[in-house]
Amino acid sequence: MRILAIISGEYGQRHVDNIRAHGPAGWGVQTWRAPAVLPPVIDYPEEYLPDELPPADLVLSFAEHKGVAELLPDIAQLTGAQAVIAAIDNEAWLPRGLARQLRGWLADMNVACATPKPLCSLTETHYRTARRQQSEVSSPLIAEFARHFGRPELAITVDPETGRITAVETKRDAVCGCARYAAERLVGVSADDAGEKAGLLHHHYPCLASMGIDTDYGDTLMHVSGNLLKDNVEEQVKPFKQAQPITPEGLVAPG
Repeated sequence: MRILAIISGEYGQRHVDNIRAHGPAGWGVQTWRAPAVLPPVIDYPEEYLPDELPPADLVLSFAEHKGVAELLPDIAQLTGAQAVIAAIDNEAWLPRGLARQLRGWLADMNVACATPKPLCSLTETHYRTARRQQSEVSSPLIAEFARHFGRPELAITVDPETGRITAVETKRDAVCGCARYAAERLVGVSADDAGEKAGLLHHHYPCLASMGIDTDYGDTLMHVSGNLLKDNVEEQVKPFKQAQPITPEGLVAPG
C-alpha cells in the first residue's frame, strides 16, 4: 500500500515514525509537510500545493491546521488516492463541521474518508465521532491500515497462580506508538494494578491528543484516548483480579 502522510509538526512526525518502524514491509510511506501559514478561507488550493505529489492509495492527514482539510480533495486528486484518514485529536485542527464537509467533498469524488475522533478509536469496521456516535468504515484501504494501527488491542497473558502479567503482544498499536510502549512495560505487573498502570503509561508516553474539554465528549480527548487503552487491558485481566472483601465499617475482614 502506498501512503502519503501530511504533517506539520511533532504530532504527525511521531505517527509517521511509528508507522514506518512497525508497519508491514509492503507499505511505502512518504510525507508532505503542509504550509505553516494558511488563510482562513482557501479559494485556490493549487496555490498552496506542489505541482506534483507522489502517487498514493491512502492519504493520512496529521496536519495541525484546519486549512489543510480544504486541500485534501485536491491532494487526493493529485495522488490518485482512493481513501483518506483525517485524524481529529484536536478540535482546533479539524472542527466537526469541517470534518462533515470534508467527508461530503470526498464522497462526491468517490474517495472514502474516515475522521476518527480521537484517532485511536479507529478499527477495521468503525470509528468514533462523539461519545455515543460512531461511523462505519467502508474502504478496504482504511480497514487494512486499521488492522495495524488505531484502537489499541493487546493480547495479555497472566499467570493464574501469581496473578501477574507474563507476556503482552501488541495486536494493534495506536498510530502514535503508545500501545506498544505500554505493552513493553506491563510485563510483571499484577492484574490488580494493570489498568491503572496502563493509564499512567499512556500519560507518560505522552499522548498528544488535546487536553482541552471537547464538547462532543464532555471530556478531554487525551482522557478518552487513555480510557480506550485502559479498557482493553482491564477487560483481559479482570478474571485474574483478586476479589477484595467488603466489610461493614469498623469490622475486620476474616484473614
